[in-house]
Amino acid sequence: MRILLLTGKGGVGKSTVAAGTAALAAAAGHRTLVLSTDAAHSLADAFGVEVGPEPTEVGERLFVQQVDAQLRFQQSWGEVQRYLLSVLDTVGVDRLAAEELTVLPGAEEVLALLELRLQVLSGEWDVVVVDCAPTAETLRLLALPEALGWYMQRVLPTQARVVKALKPVLTRAAGVPMPGGSVFEAVERLHAELDEVRSLLQGPDASVRLVLTPEAVVAAEARRSWTTLSLYGYRVDGVVANRVFPPADGDDWRAGWVAAQARVLADVEESFVGLPVWRSEYRAAEPVGVDALRTLAADVYGGSDPLAAPVGEGPFLVTRTGGGAVLRLRLPLVTRAEVDLARRHDELVVTVGSYRRLLTLPAGLARLDVAGARVEEGELQVRFHEARPAHARGESA
Repeated sequence: MRILLLTGKGGVGKSTVAAGTAALAAAAGHRTLVLSTDAAHSLADAFGVEVGPEPTEVGERLFVQQVDAQLRFQQSWGEVQRYLLSVLDTVGVDRLAAEELTVLPGAEEVLALLELRLQVLSGEWDVVVVDCAPTAETLRLLALPEALGWYMQRVLPTQARVVKALKPVLTRAAGVPMPGGSVFEAVERLHAELDEVRSLLQGPDASVRLVLTPEAVVAAEARRSWTTLSLYGYRVDGVVANRVFPPADGDDWRAGWVAAQARVLADVEESFVGLPVWRSEYRAAEPVGVDALRTLAADVYGGSDPLAAPVGEGPFLVTRTGGGAVLRLRLPLVTRAEVDLARRHDELVVTVGSYRRLLTLPAGLARLDVAGARVEEGELQVRFHEARPAHARGESA
């Protein structure tokens, strides 16, 4: 199965490119599903048809889905919400306000990821194309499974034991209902499902494709996205430059735009070295419908295979050496000064700009000492070696 996520700054046409890519995949004989994790669904508009909460067939081997977030919310978060509502009701919060307060932040995007998991595991599809939310939301969303994993491993077990031991006392003293085992089980279930999503999206058959328009601000955000997606372990397999003006004759205004876009596109080609940069010319009319979308995608990708599996080892790799190991994390377009690195017990804390990743080290690395680190050609390299015995460091046993 091939999983392809398309994201980019809002308004760059990522929904159109995602829909076109899916239409081209279906035309090639693949049973294809395209779904949206964007709360502002646009796929129905792109295909010009009504789309329901279940996969809707819009063409031969081509299905579209806009997730029913409310239904999935009740299935995945309902138990937790019911407990939170009981707490807020006890302290006198208005029921309507309480329902608003107990909605999981980013619920629609999160639950769309859970729907993606179900569809991938169903075995119904050869290709799943995901029309993601705009870049910032997508980055927060893709970081969520790992962040929740940290909480589940370190905080929840202790919290559950404390609540179980003190529940009778706390309930009588505070008058507030304490969470039961089913609440913790619901959170654990949500974590397990999101962790499975992360494994699927970081696997060898999944990748992210960036969509941009030839504007300096948009291109700058795309470059940052490449770095951040790599930080969190996701493969970026290419860039689609959308709405490129064709060459113009005798029209000074359009010629000025063509020249300005050409400068940005030259920077894009230079920035995303090693990745294909596909181009989509600005069309006289908006492509709507399966045929128009398929034609657009065929022009974008030319003779290349839009579903080709990503090559290489991926952005995260650990290799063994004679005296230890080297951890490699792909961080394109960054310098050493932009990376902050810290070791905390069995975790490596990597910070790039405003994004931070807590890397839980495999057991084989957790027992080693960090010998040094460097950033070289867009890659963070952390060297580990065997920990010296206490007496060799001059410490008391």
